[in-house]
Amino acid sequence: MPGPANGGVARKIFLIATEESGDRLGAHLMKVLRQRLGGAVRFEGVGGLSMAREGLKSLFPIEELSIIGFSAVVKQLPKVLRLIRQTAAAVLRAGPDILIIIDSPDFTHRVARRVRARDATIPIIDYVSPSVWAWRSSRARAMRTYVDHVLALLPFEPEAYRRLHGPPCTYVGHPLIEQLGSLRPGPEDQGRRNGIPPVLVVLPGSRRSEIRHHMAIFGDALERLQAQGNAFELILPTMLHLLEGVREGVKTWKVAPQIVVGEQERRTAFRIASAALAKSGTVTLELALAGVPMVAAYRAGAVEAWFVQRAITVQSVILANLVVGENVVPEFIQDACTADNLAGALGEVLSDSPMRQRQLAAFARMDGIMSTGNHPPSVRAADIVLATLRKSRRAG
Repeated sequence: MPGPANGGVARKIFLIATEESGDRLGAHLMKVLRQRLGGAVRFEGVGGLSMAREGLKSLFPIEELSIIGFSAVVKQLPKVLRLIRQTAAAVLRAGPDILIIIDSPDFTHRVARRVRARDATIPIIDYVSPSVWAWRSSRARAMRTYVDHVLALLPFEPEAYRRLHGPPCTYVGHPLIEQLGSLRPGPEDQGRRNGIPPVLVVLPGSRRSEIRHHMAIFGDALERLQAQGNAFELILPTMLHLLEGVREGVKTWKVAPQIVVGEQERRTAFRIASAALAKSGTVTLELALAGVPMVAAYRAGAVEAWFVQRAITVQSVILANLVVGENVVPEFIQDACTADNLAGALGEVLSDSPMRQRQLAAFARMDGIMSTGNHPPSVRAADIVLATLRKSRRAG
């Protein structure tokens, strides 16, 4: 195993991840970096359970930042600002060889700007690009002043950074491409996917606020879909912390779903699903890679919706559409998210319609579009972290 590049002195790497998905990315990256540096590395920072298992003692529990929605952020603003100041001060005290911020740009980028203003010698890598291609595109140019390299999860993002004059950006791959075996059907699953009645998976969201905004309208849409003569078996995957809200929400549904809990049960549902109704987000990419035609929807609170609708600069916010380069997945956002619209589109994706066939053909291209060759995303990310370390003014 190769030793560290600085003559045996342990590298100090500071990582910041404040959400569960970023925590998983950080943990995989830490594991590869430890292997590459022969164990001569020290990790400090902010993270969750996955990063803790790789040896990180978090500065504070990331649950303190589980704040969703504009109104919630306003109420918690003093606390958030205090944690930003606390985290930036911890980075500067540690004096790391490199700072890696992972997703959560409203928090991590504020920390990065403070660090860069006080110590310009600390290289900063941003793992997971903010959505500069969708809204607030001016962020890309601004990031040049405090980010040295962006590690992108989506293949179209490097070109977006070039177009927007942002910092260097490299596509390292999305973690989902390493999980295709758990998403795609085996022979028995395929038989159920092709069976009668078809399985329809409903995904109202992964946060409590999303559950509140989507459950009633999704229930009305499914009632209309059934009334139109469409037969289907309904499965609603969720997580344990959302179960109470989901159970409360389905009490008004005329079509009773089978509620399944946990990531394993969710993947099982994806493997047998014939179609899906999903809240827009990363789940649309997951469904596309699983080969499940879908209808996407999104509703937010009035204040949040007002800001988002004025900020969006792309024709689609559906990741599956952005990756394949065409709007194959119908999306119904805010006022367009009505029971009639959703039911009509679901009727098409459940039948052998041109819409369904167009989605399946587009999804079949995704493996090639998202390929990273023989190297998993965490290895490609580690390569860039180590290359940045070698070029750093702090190397020695």
